[in-house]
Amino acid sequence: MNLNQNHFELFGLAERFALDTAALEARYRELQREVHPDRFAAAPLTEQRISMQLATRVNEAYRTLKSPVKRAEYLLQLHGIDPQFETNTAMPPAFLAEQMQLRESLEEAVAANDVGRLAALSAGLRTERDALLATIRTQLDARSWEEAAATLRQLMFLEKLGEEIGAAEEGMEY
Repeated sequence: MNLNQNHFELFGLAERFALDTAALEARYRELQREVHPDRFAAAPLTEQRISMQLATRVNEAYRTLKSPVKRAEYLLQLHGIDPQFETNTAMPPAFLAEQMQLRESLEEAVAANDVGRLAALSAGLRTERDALLATIRTQLDARSWEEAAATLRQLMFLEKLGEEIGAAEEGMEY
């Protein structure tokens, strides 16, 4: 293992969006056994530091590859594409209108303390997210980097809304 490998190389996986999650999990456990700092507790300080760096690297790569959104972003970055989340906020008008409507529905559900409505919003959001993940998989496989970056920006909107719905649900459960 070397620190210069990309995440896919580190885990011995093909550099593509669709991946074998069982292989990812198995390789993660294997790498953790190899580099875990506890194995180097009695080693010289230099080896302990290297172990810590490698363990951190393995954890970071695993978290990135495990998350479809982070994996898509990483693939784009590997191919020199910056999704430009901060500077490129151009979105299809219909998507933006839908996001505004969903946020209004979220606010109304929270104000009404309506757990059922939040659950319905969450389910609808999952369906839309799954559709966008299928789209970005196709775009990345076709190496349509700019299109995939635009889809990723939409996915990021949905992720943020999903977090807000989750926080609202947690707030109502207690």
